[in-house]
Amino acid sequence: MKEFMSYEASLEILRSTLAPWDRVEKVTLTQALDRRIAVDIAAQDNYPARPVSAMDGYAFAWQEGLSELELVTDLPAGSDKGLKVEGVKCVKTFTGSLMSEGTDTLIPVENVEVSGGKILIKKPVPKGFAVREVGESYKKGEILIKKGATIGYAETALLAELGIFNVSVFVRPRVAVLATGSEIKDLGEPLENAAQIHSSNHVGIAAMVRKMGGEPVLCEIVRDRAELVKDAIVRALKSADVLVTTGGISMGDYDFVKGALGENFDIIIDGAAIKPGRHIKVAKAGEKYIFALPGFPYSAMVMCVLYVRVLLNAWFGASEPKITAIMDEDYKKRSPFLEFTAVNLVNRDGKIYVNLDGKKLGSSAIVNNLTNDAALLIIPKETEFIAKGEIVEVLKMV
Repeated sequence: MKEFMSYEASLEILRSTLAPWDRVEKVTLTQALDRRIAVDIAAQDNYPARPVSAMDGYAFAWQEGLSELELVTDLPAGSDKGLKVEGVKCVKTFTGSLMSEGTDTLIPVENVEVSGGKILIKKPVPKGFAVREVGESYKKGEILIKKGATIGYAETALLAELGIFNVSVFVRPRVAVLATGSEIKDLGEPLENAAQIHSSNHVGIAAMVRKMGGEPVLCEIVRDRAELVKDAIVRALKSADVLVTTGGISMGDYDFVKGALGENFDIIIDGAAIKPGRHIKVAKAGEKYIFALPGFPYSAMVMCVLYVRVLLNAWFGASEPKITAIMDEDYKKRSPFLEFTAVNLVNRDGKIYVNLDGKKLGSSAIVNNLTNDAALLIIPKETEFIAKGEIVEVLKMV
């Protein structure tokens, strides 16, 4: 039986071959969603720079036992009258307005009664109530978005708040996706007999690559003929930085991807002691990478996370999204390898739990095991059983 290297050893090999990904471009903020940011974003100033009201009310200098205040004027949001408030006077202040000099507390409008020019306090508030202090959101110099992070809706809003319109992002690596197999048909093609299926993993992996920060390029499906497979690989590499193939790497008579890689490229990883996908192969063509993944869609997508995402995250300077959780049921390991099993993450009472509700036992073809934001439970090689309540490691999918 073939001896497989450990997953950790295979990643060490992969990372040792990497050159920095230094291709950066600027895009407008409105076009930056889901891009990987290429620089750390630090706060240039405290925010807010001055104390600000957190709601509509009356700003005053807090004193013990105050029952009424003298209303001086109002201060709409966006205005700065340079007011200085002393004694038991107050300023009607609106949400987002600056707190006037000399004030330190805001009493909401619903806590008072207005009588002429007097504000009668019906329900007192503690000192500092409803005031956003200087630097509440962030302090000057604080790193707000780390290099390599994906720009989501919150990052977009934060960048806008910082006044950043043009954002430095990594150029998306072009990742060609090539599905192989005489049994698979492309989307829209009719199935000619019961032995044929529609290919799912090429479009699924393309979607994953997009979420990972790459630019997917879908290739035509290639039938199981050695010369066709070799030619398709060579063509795909001409316009891509990375090639991901699916199928053709196991022990079958028609597994021609394995042969094409061995004859024409430098194979740096030839299998790993993991489940699923232990027959994975990673090859290099100059500075370009080829990831040969299994044909079953579940295996292919899991291996895309375990290897292709590692490459892209290393290029972007980002870390792998691994978390700890609590096992919510007993689990018996199914193989002698390091396992990655699809699970559900559930937030209950502020704690993250793991369960396998709705996950089907069977082959590595069950792609629906990855739906509903599934994650991957990491089960070490030496572990045979996980008891309910144990702390486990979980790898998030894309």
